[in-house]
Amino acid sequence: MNDRRNRRRRRSGNGLIDVLNGLLTLLVIGLVVAGGGFFYVASQYYGDGPTREDRVFRVESGNTLSTTAARLEDQGFISNAFIFSQFGSRVEDSAVVKAGDFNIPAGASMSEILKELTTGNPLRYAVTIPEGWTVWQAIQRINADDRLTGSIDQLPPEGSILPGSYDYTPGDTRQSVLDDMQLAMTQALAEVWETRQADLPLESPAELLILASIVEKETGIASERPQIAAVFVNRLREGMRLQSDPTIIYGITLGQSTLDRGIRRSEIEGKTPYNTYQIDGLPPTPIANPGIEALQAVANPDSHDYLYFVAKGATPREGHVFAETYAEHQENVARYREIAAEAAAQAEAEAEAARQALEAQEAEAAAEGDTQQ
Repeated sequence: MNDRRNRRRRRSGNGLIDVLNGLLTLLVIGLVVAGGGFFYVASQYYGDGPTREDRVFRVESGNTLSTTAARLEDQGFISNAFIFSQFGSRVEDSAVVKAGDFNIPAGASMSEILKELTTGNPLRYAVTIPEGWTVWQAIQRINADDRLTGSIDQLPPEGSILPGSYDYTPGDTRQSVLDDMQLAMTQALAEVWETRQADLPLESPAELLILASIVEKETGIASERPQIAAVFVNRLREGMRLQSDPTIIYGITLGQSTLDRGIRRSEIEGKTPYNTYQIDGLPPTPIANPGIEALQAVANPDSHDYLYFVAKGATPREGHVFAETYAEHQENVARYREIAAEAAAQAEAEAEAARQALEAQEAEAAAEGDTQQ
């Protein structure tokens, strides 16, 4: 009896050991499988990616990590969207992707790509509007950018855009970029108006904007703007007409083309709402989009008694010479005309010399051809 009981205890003990051995074996197998699976996933995630050249990947606005992973796999940047999104979200500091275009180097791993999309800087895209451009020119540039969407079919008010560079994300609307430009002008004009000299002969921010646009078109030299602004302010105080050539041109083109010639006498004498040789005070609207420096120059012009200015030389970069009296101004104008005539004669002589040199080359080539025949 005791022997049977002992045998049953031994079998029971052996069975428990067998079960424990089986569980231990399963555990070891599970650890091996899990370890192998982790090693495989990690090697896929941290190993070199399939791309063989630098490429740009776009994260659309509102894309989630899962959506981005699927698009990356579809476009051949990664080999497994599931590993990218699920493993990546657990091992990286951030899994929130940014909108924009990102440069992905050749062979970039999933880890490197996710870090770029979450912590890197998107490629910069911007629309740049130079100082002194009209709204027509600005809208032409905005509409020509094929990374933007929608269209602007109606011109905004002249002078409502602050020149500068405006960043955007591909896919943004053209209207949103224009809105940013107009908001910047609204804010800049308000700030400049608050810092203006107290005794300016300007009654509103709108008038300051108009005069700033004229100053902007009169000179591209920043240091001259306060001087030229002061000339126009002095003229307004004296009740004199501004007599600004750019206002004549705007009255002809309305800012929608360039006048590739000199102003005719008939155009100086022709009365348009913008011709400040023929109208008193300011024109009805700006004639361009002035930059911040032109706005500040009008708000705080130099203090001097000049009422006239004329170009100093044959090129705009040479600036202007100023005068207090009309007699001085006439002398400066005569000097400018002499300089302009000399420059024109020199240009004509250089053109003739170039023409003669070309004819000599053609004659020499023709002579060589005859010799070879």
